[in-house]
Amino acid sequence: MAKLYFRYGAMGSSKTANALMVECNYRERGKRALLVKPRLDNRDGDCVIRSRMGLSKVCGFLEDLQAMSDDELATYDCLIVDEAQFATRDQVAFLVHVVDDLGVPVICYGLRADFRNELFEGSLRLLAVADTIEEIKTVCWCGRKATCNARFNDRGIVREGDQVVLGGNDRYVALCRRHHREGRLAP
Repeated sequence: MAKLYFRYGAMGSSKTANALMVECNYRERGKRALLVKPRLDNRDGDCVIRSRMGLSKVCGFLEDLQAMSDDELATYDCLIVDEAQFATRDQVAFLVHVVDDLGVPVICYGLRADFRNELFEGSLRLLAVADTIEEIKTVCWCGRKATCNARFNDRGIVREGDQVVLGGNDRYVALCRRHHREGRLAP
């Protein structure tokens, strides 16, 4: 029976590397996995998913799935969605259709919350409807579990601004809740 998975974690928890490894595992077993990301995520260019470790793979766009026929989607053994926090409510509903009506498992990877600890639209919906919710863990500089994504600049932690500002280690760091509250980026 197909399931909808939401695997979430803070920045730097290897979500993208995990997504790429799952796609590789399917491919090595002669299975077809479709790797997609929201068009909004253009940090590594169009149609590319790249992990911090340097792994990369050509991908499609989440927005293009609904243009595909059900028959075409049903030929895949799995759909893998990276940066799923950027999905819309309607896109998550379509992923539910793929799982429930077409019998294709969908594995979504993404952040749970933004730099203010507010849920993203896609994450909120996935937390509500996913069959399986799994946390991918990482640690704060202090060694505690990191659950917060701190946006920073040369003056320290940023507490206000647009929900979506693309970036990696140059703009974000994963912190435990305590150090996020305190605004402590390092010892």
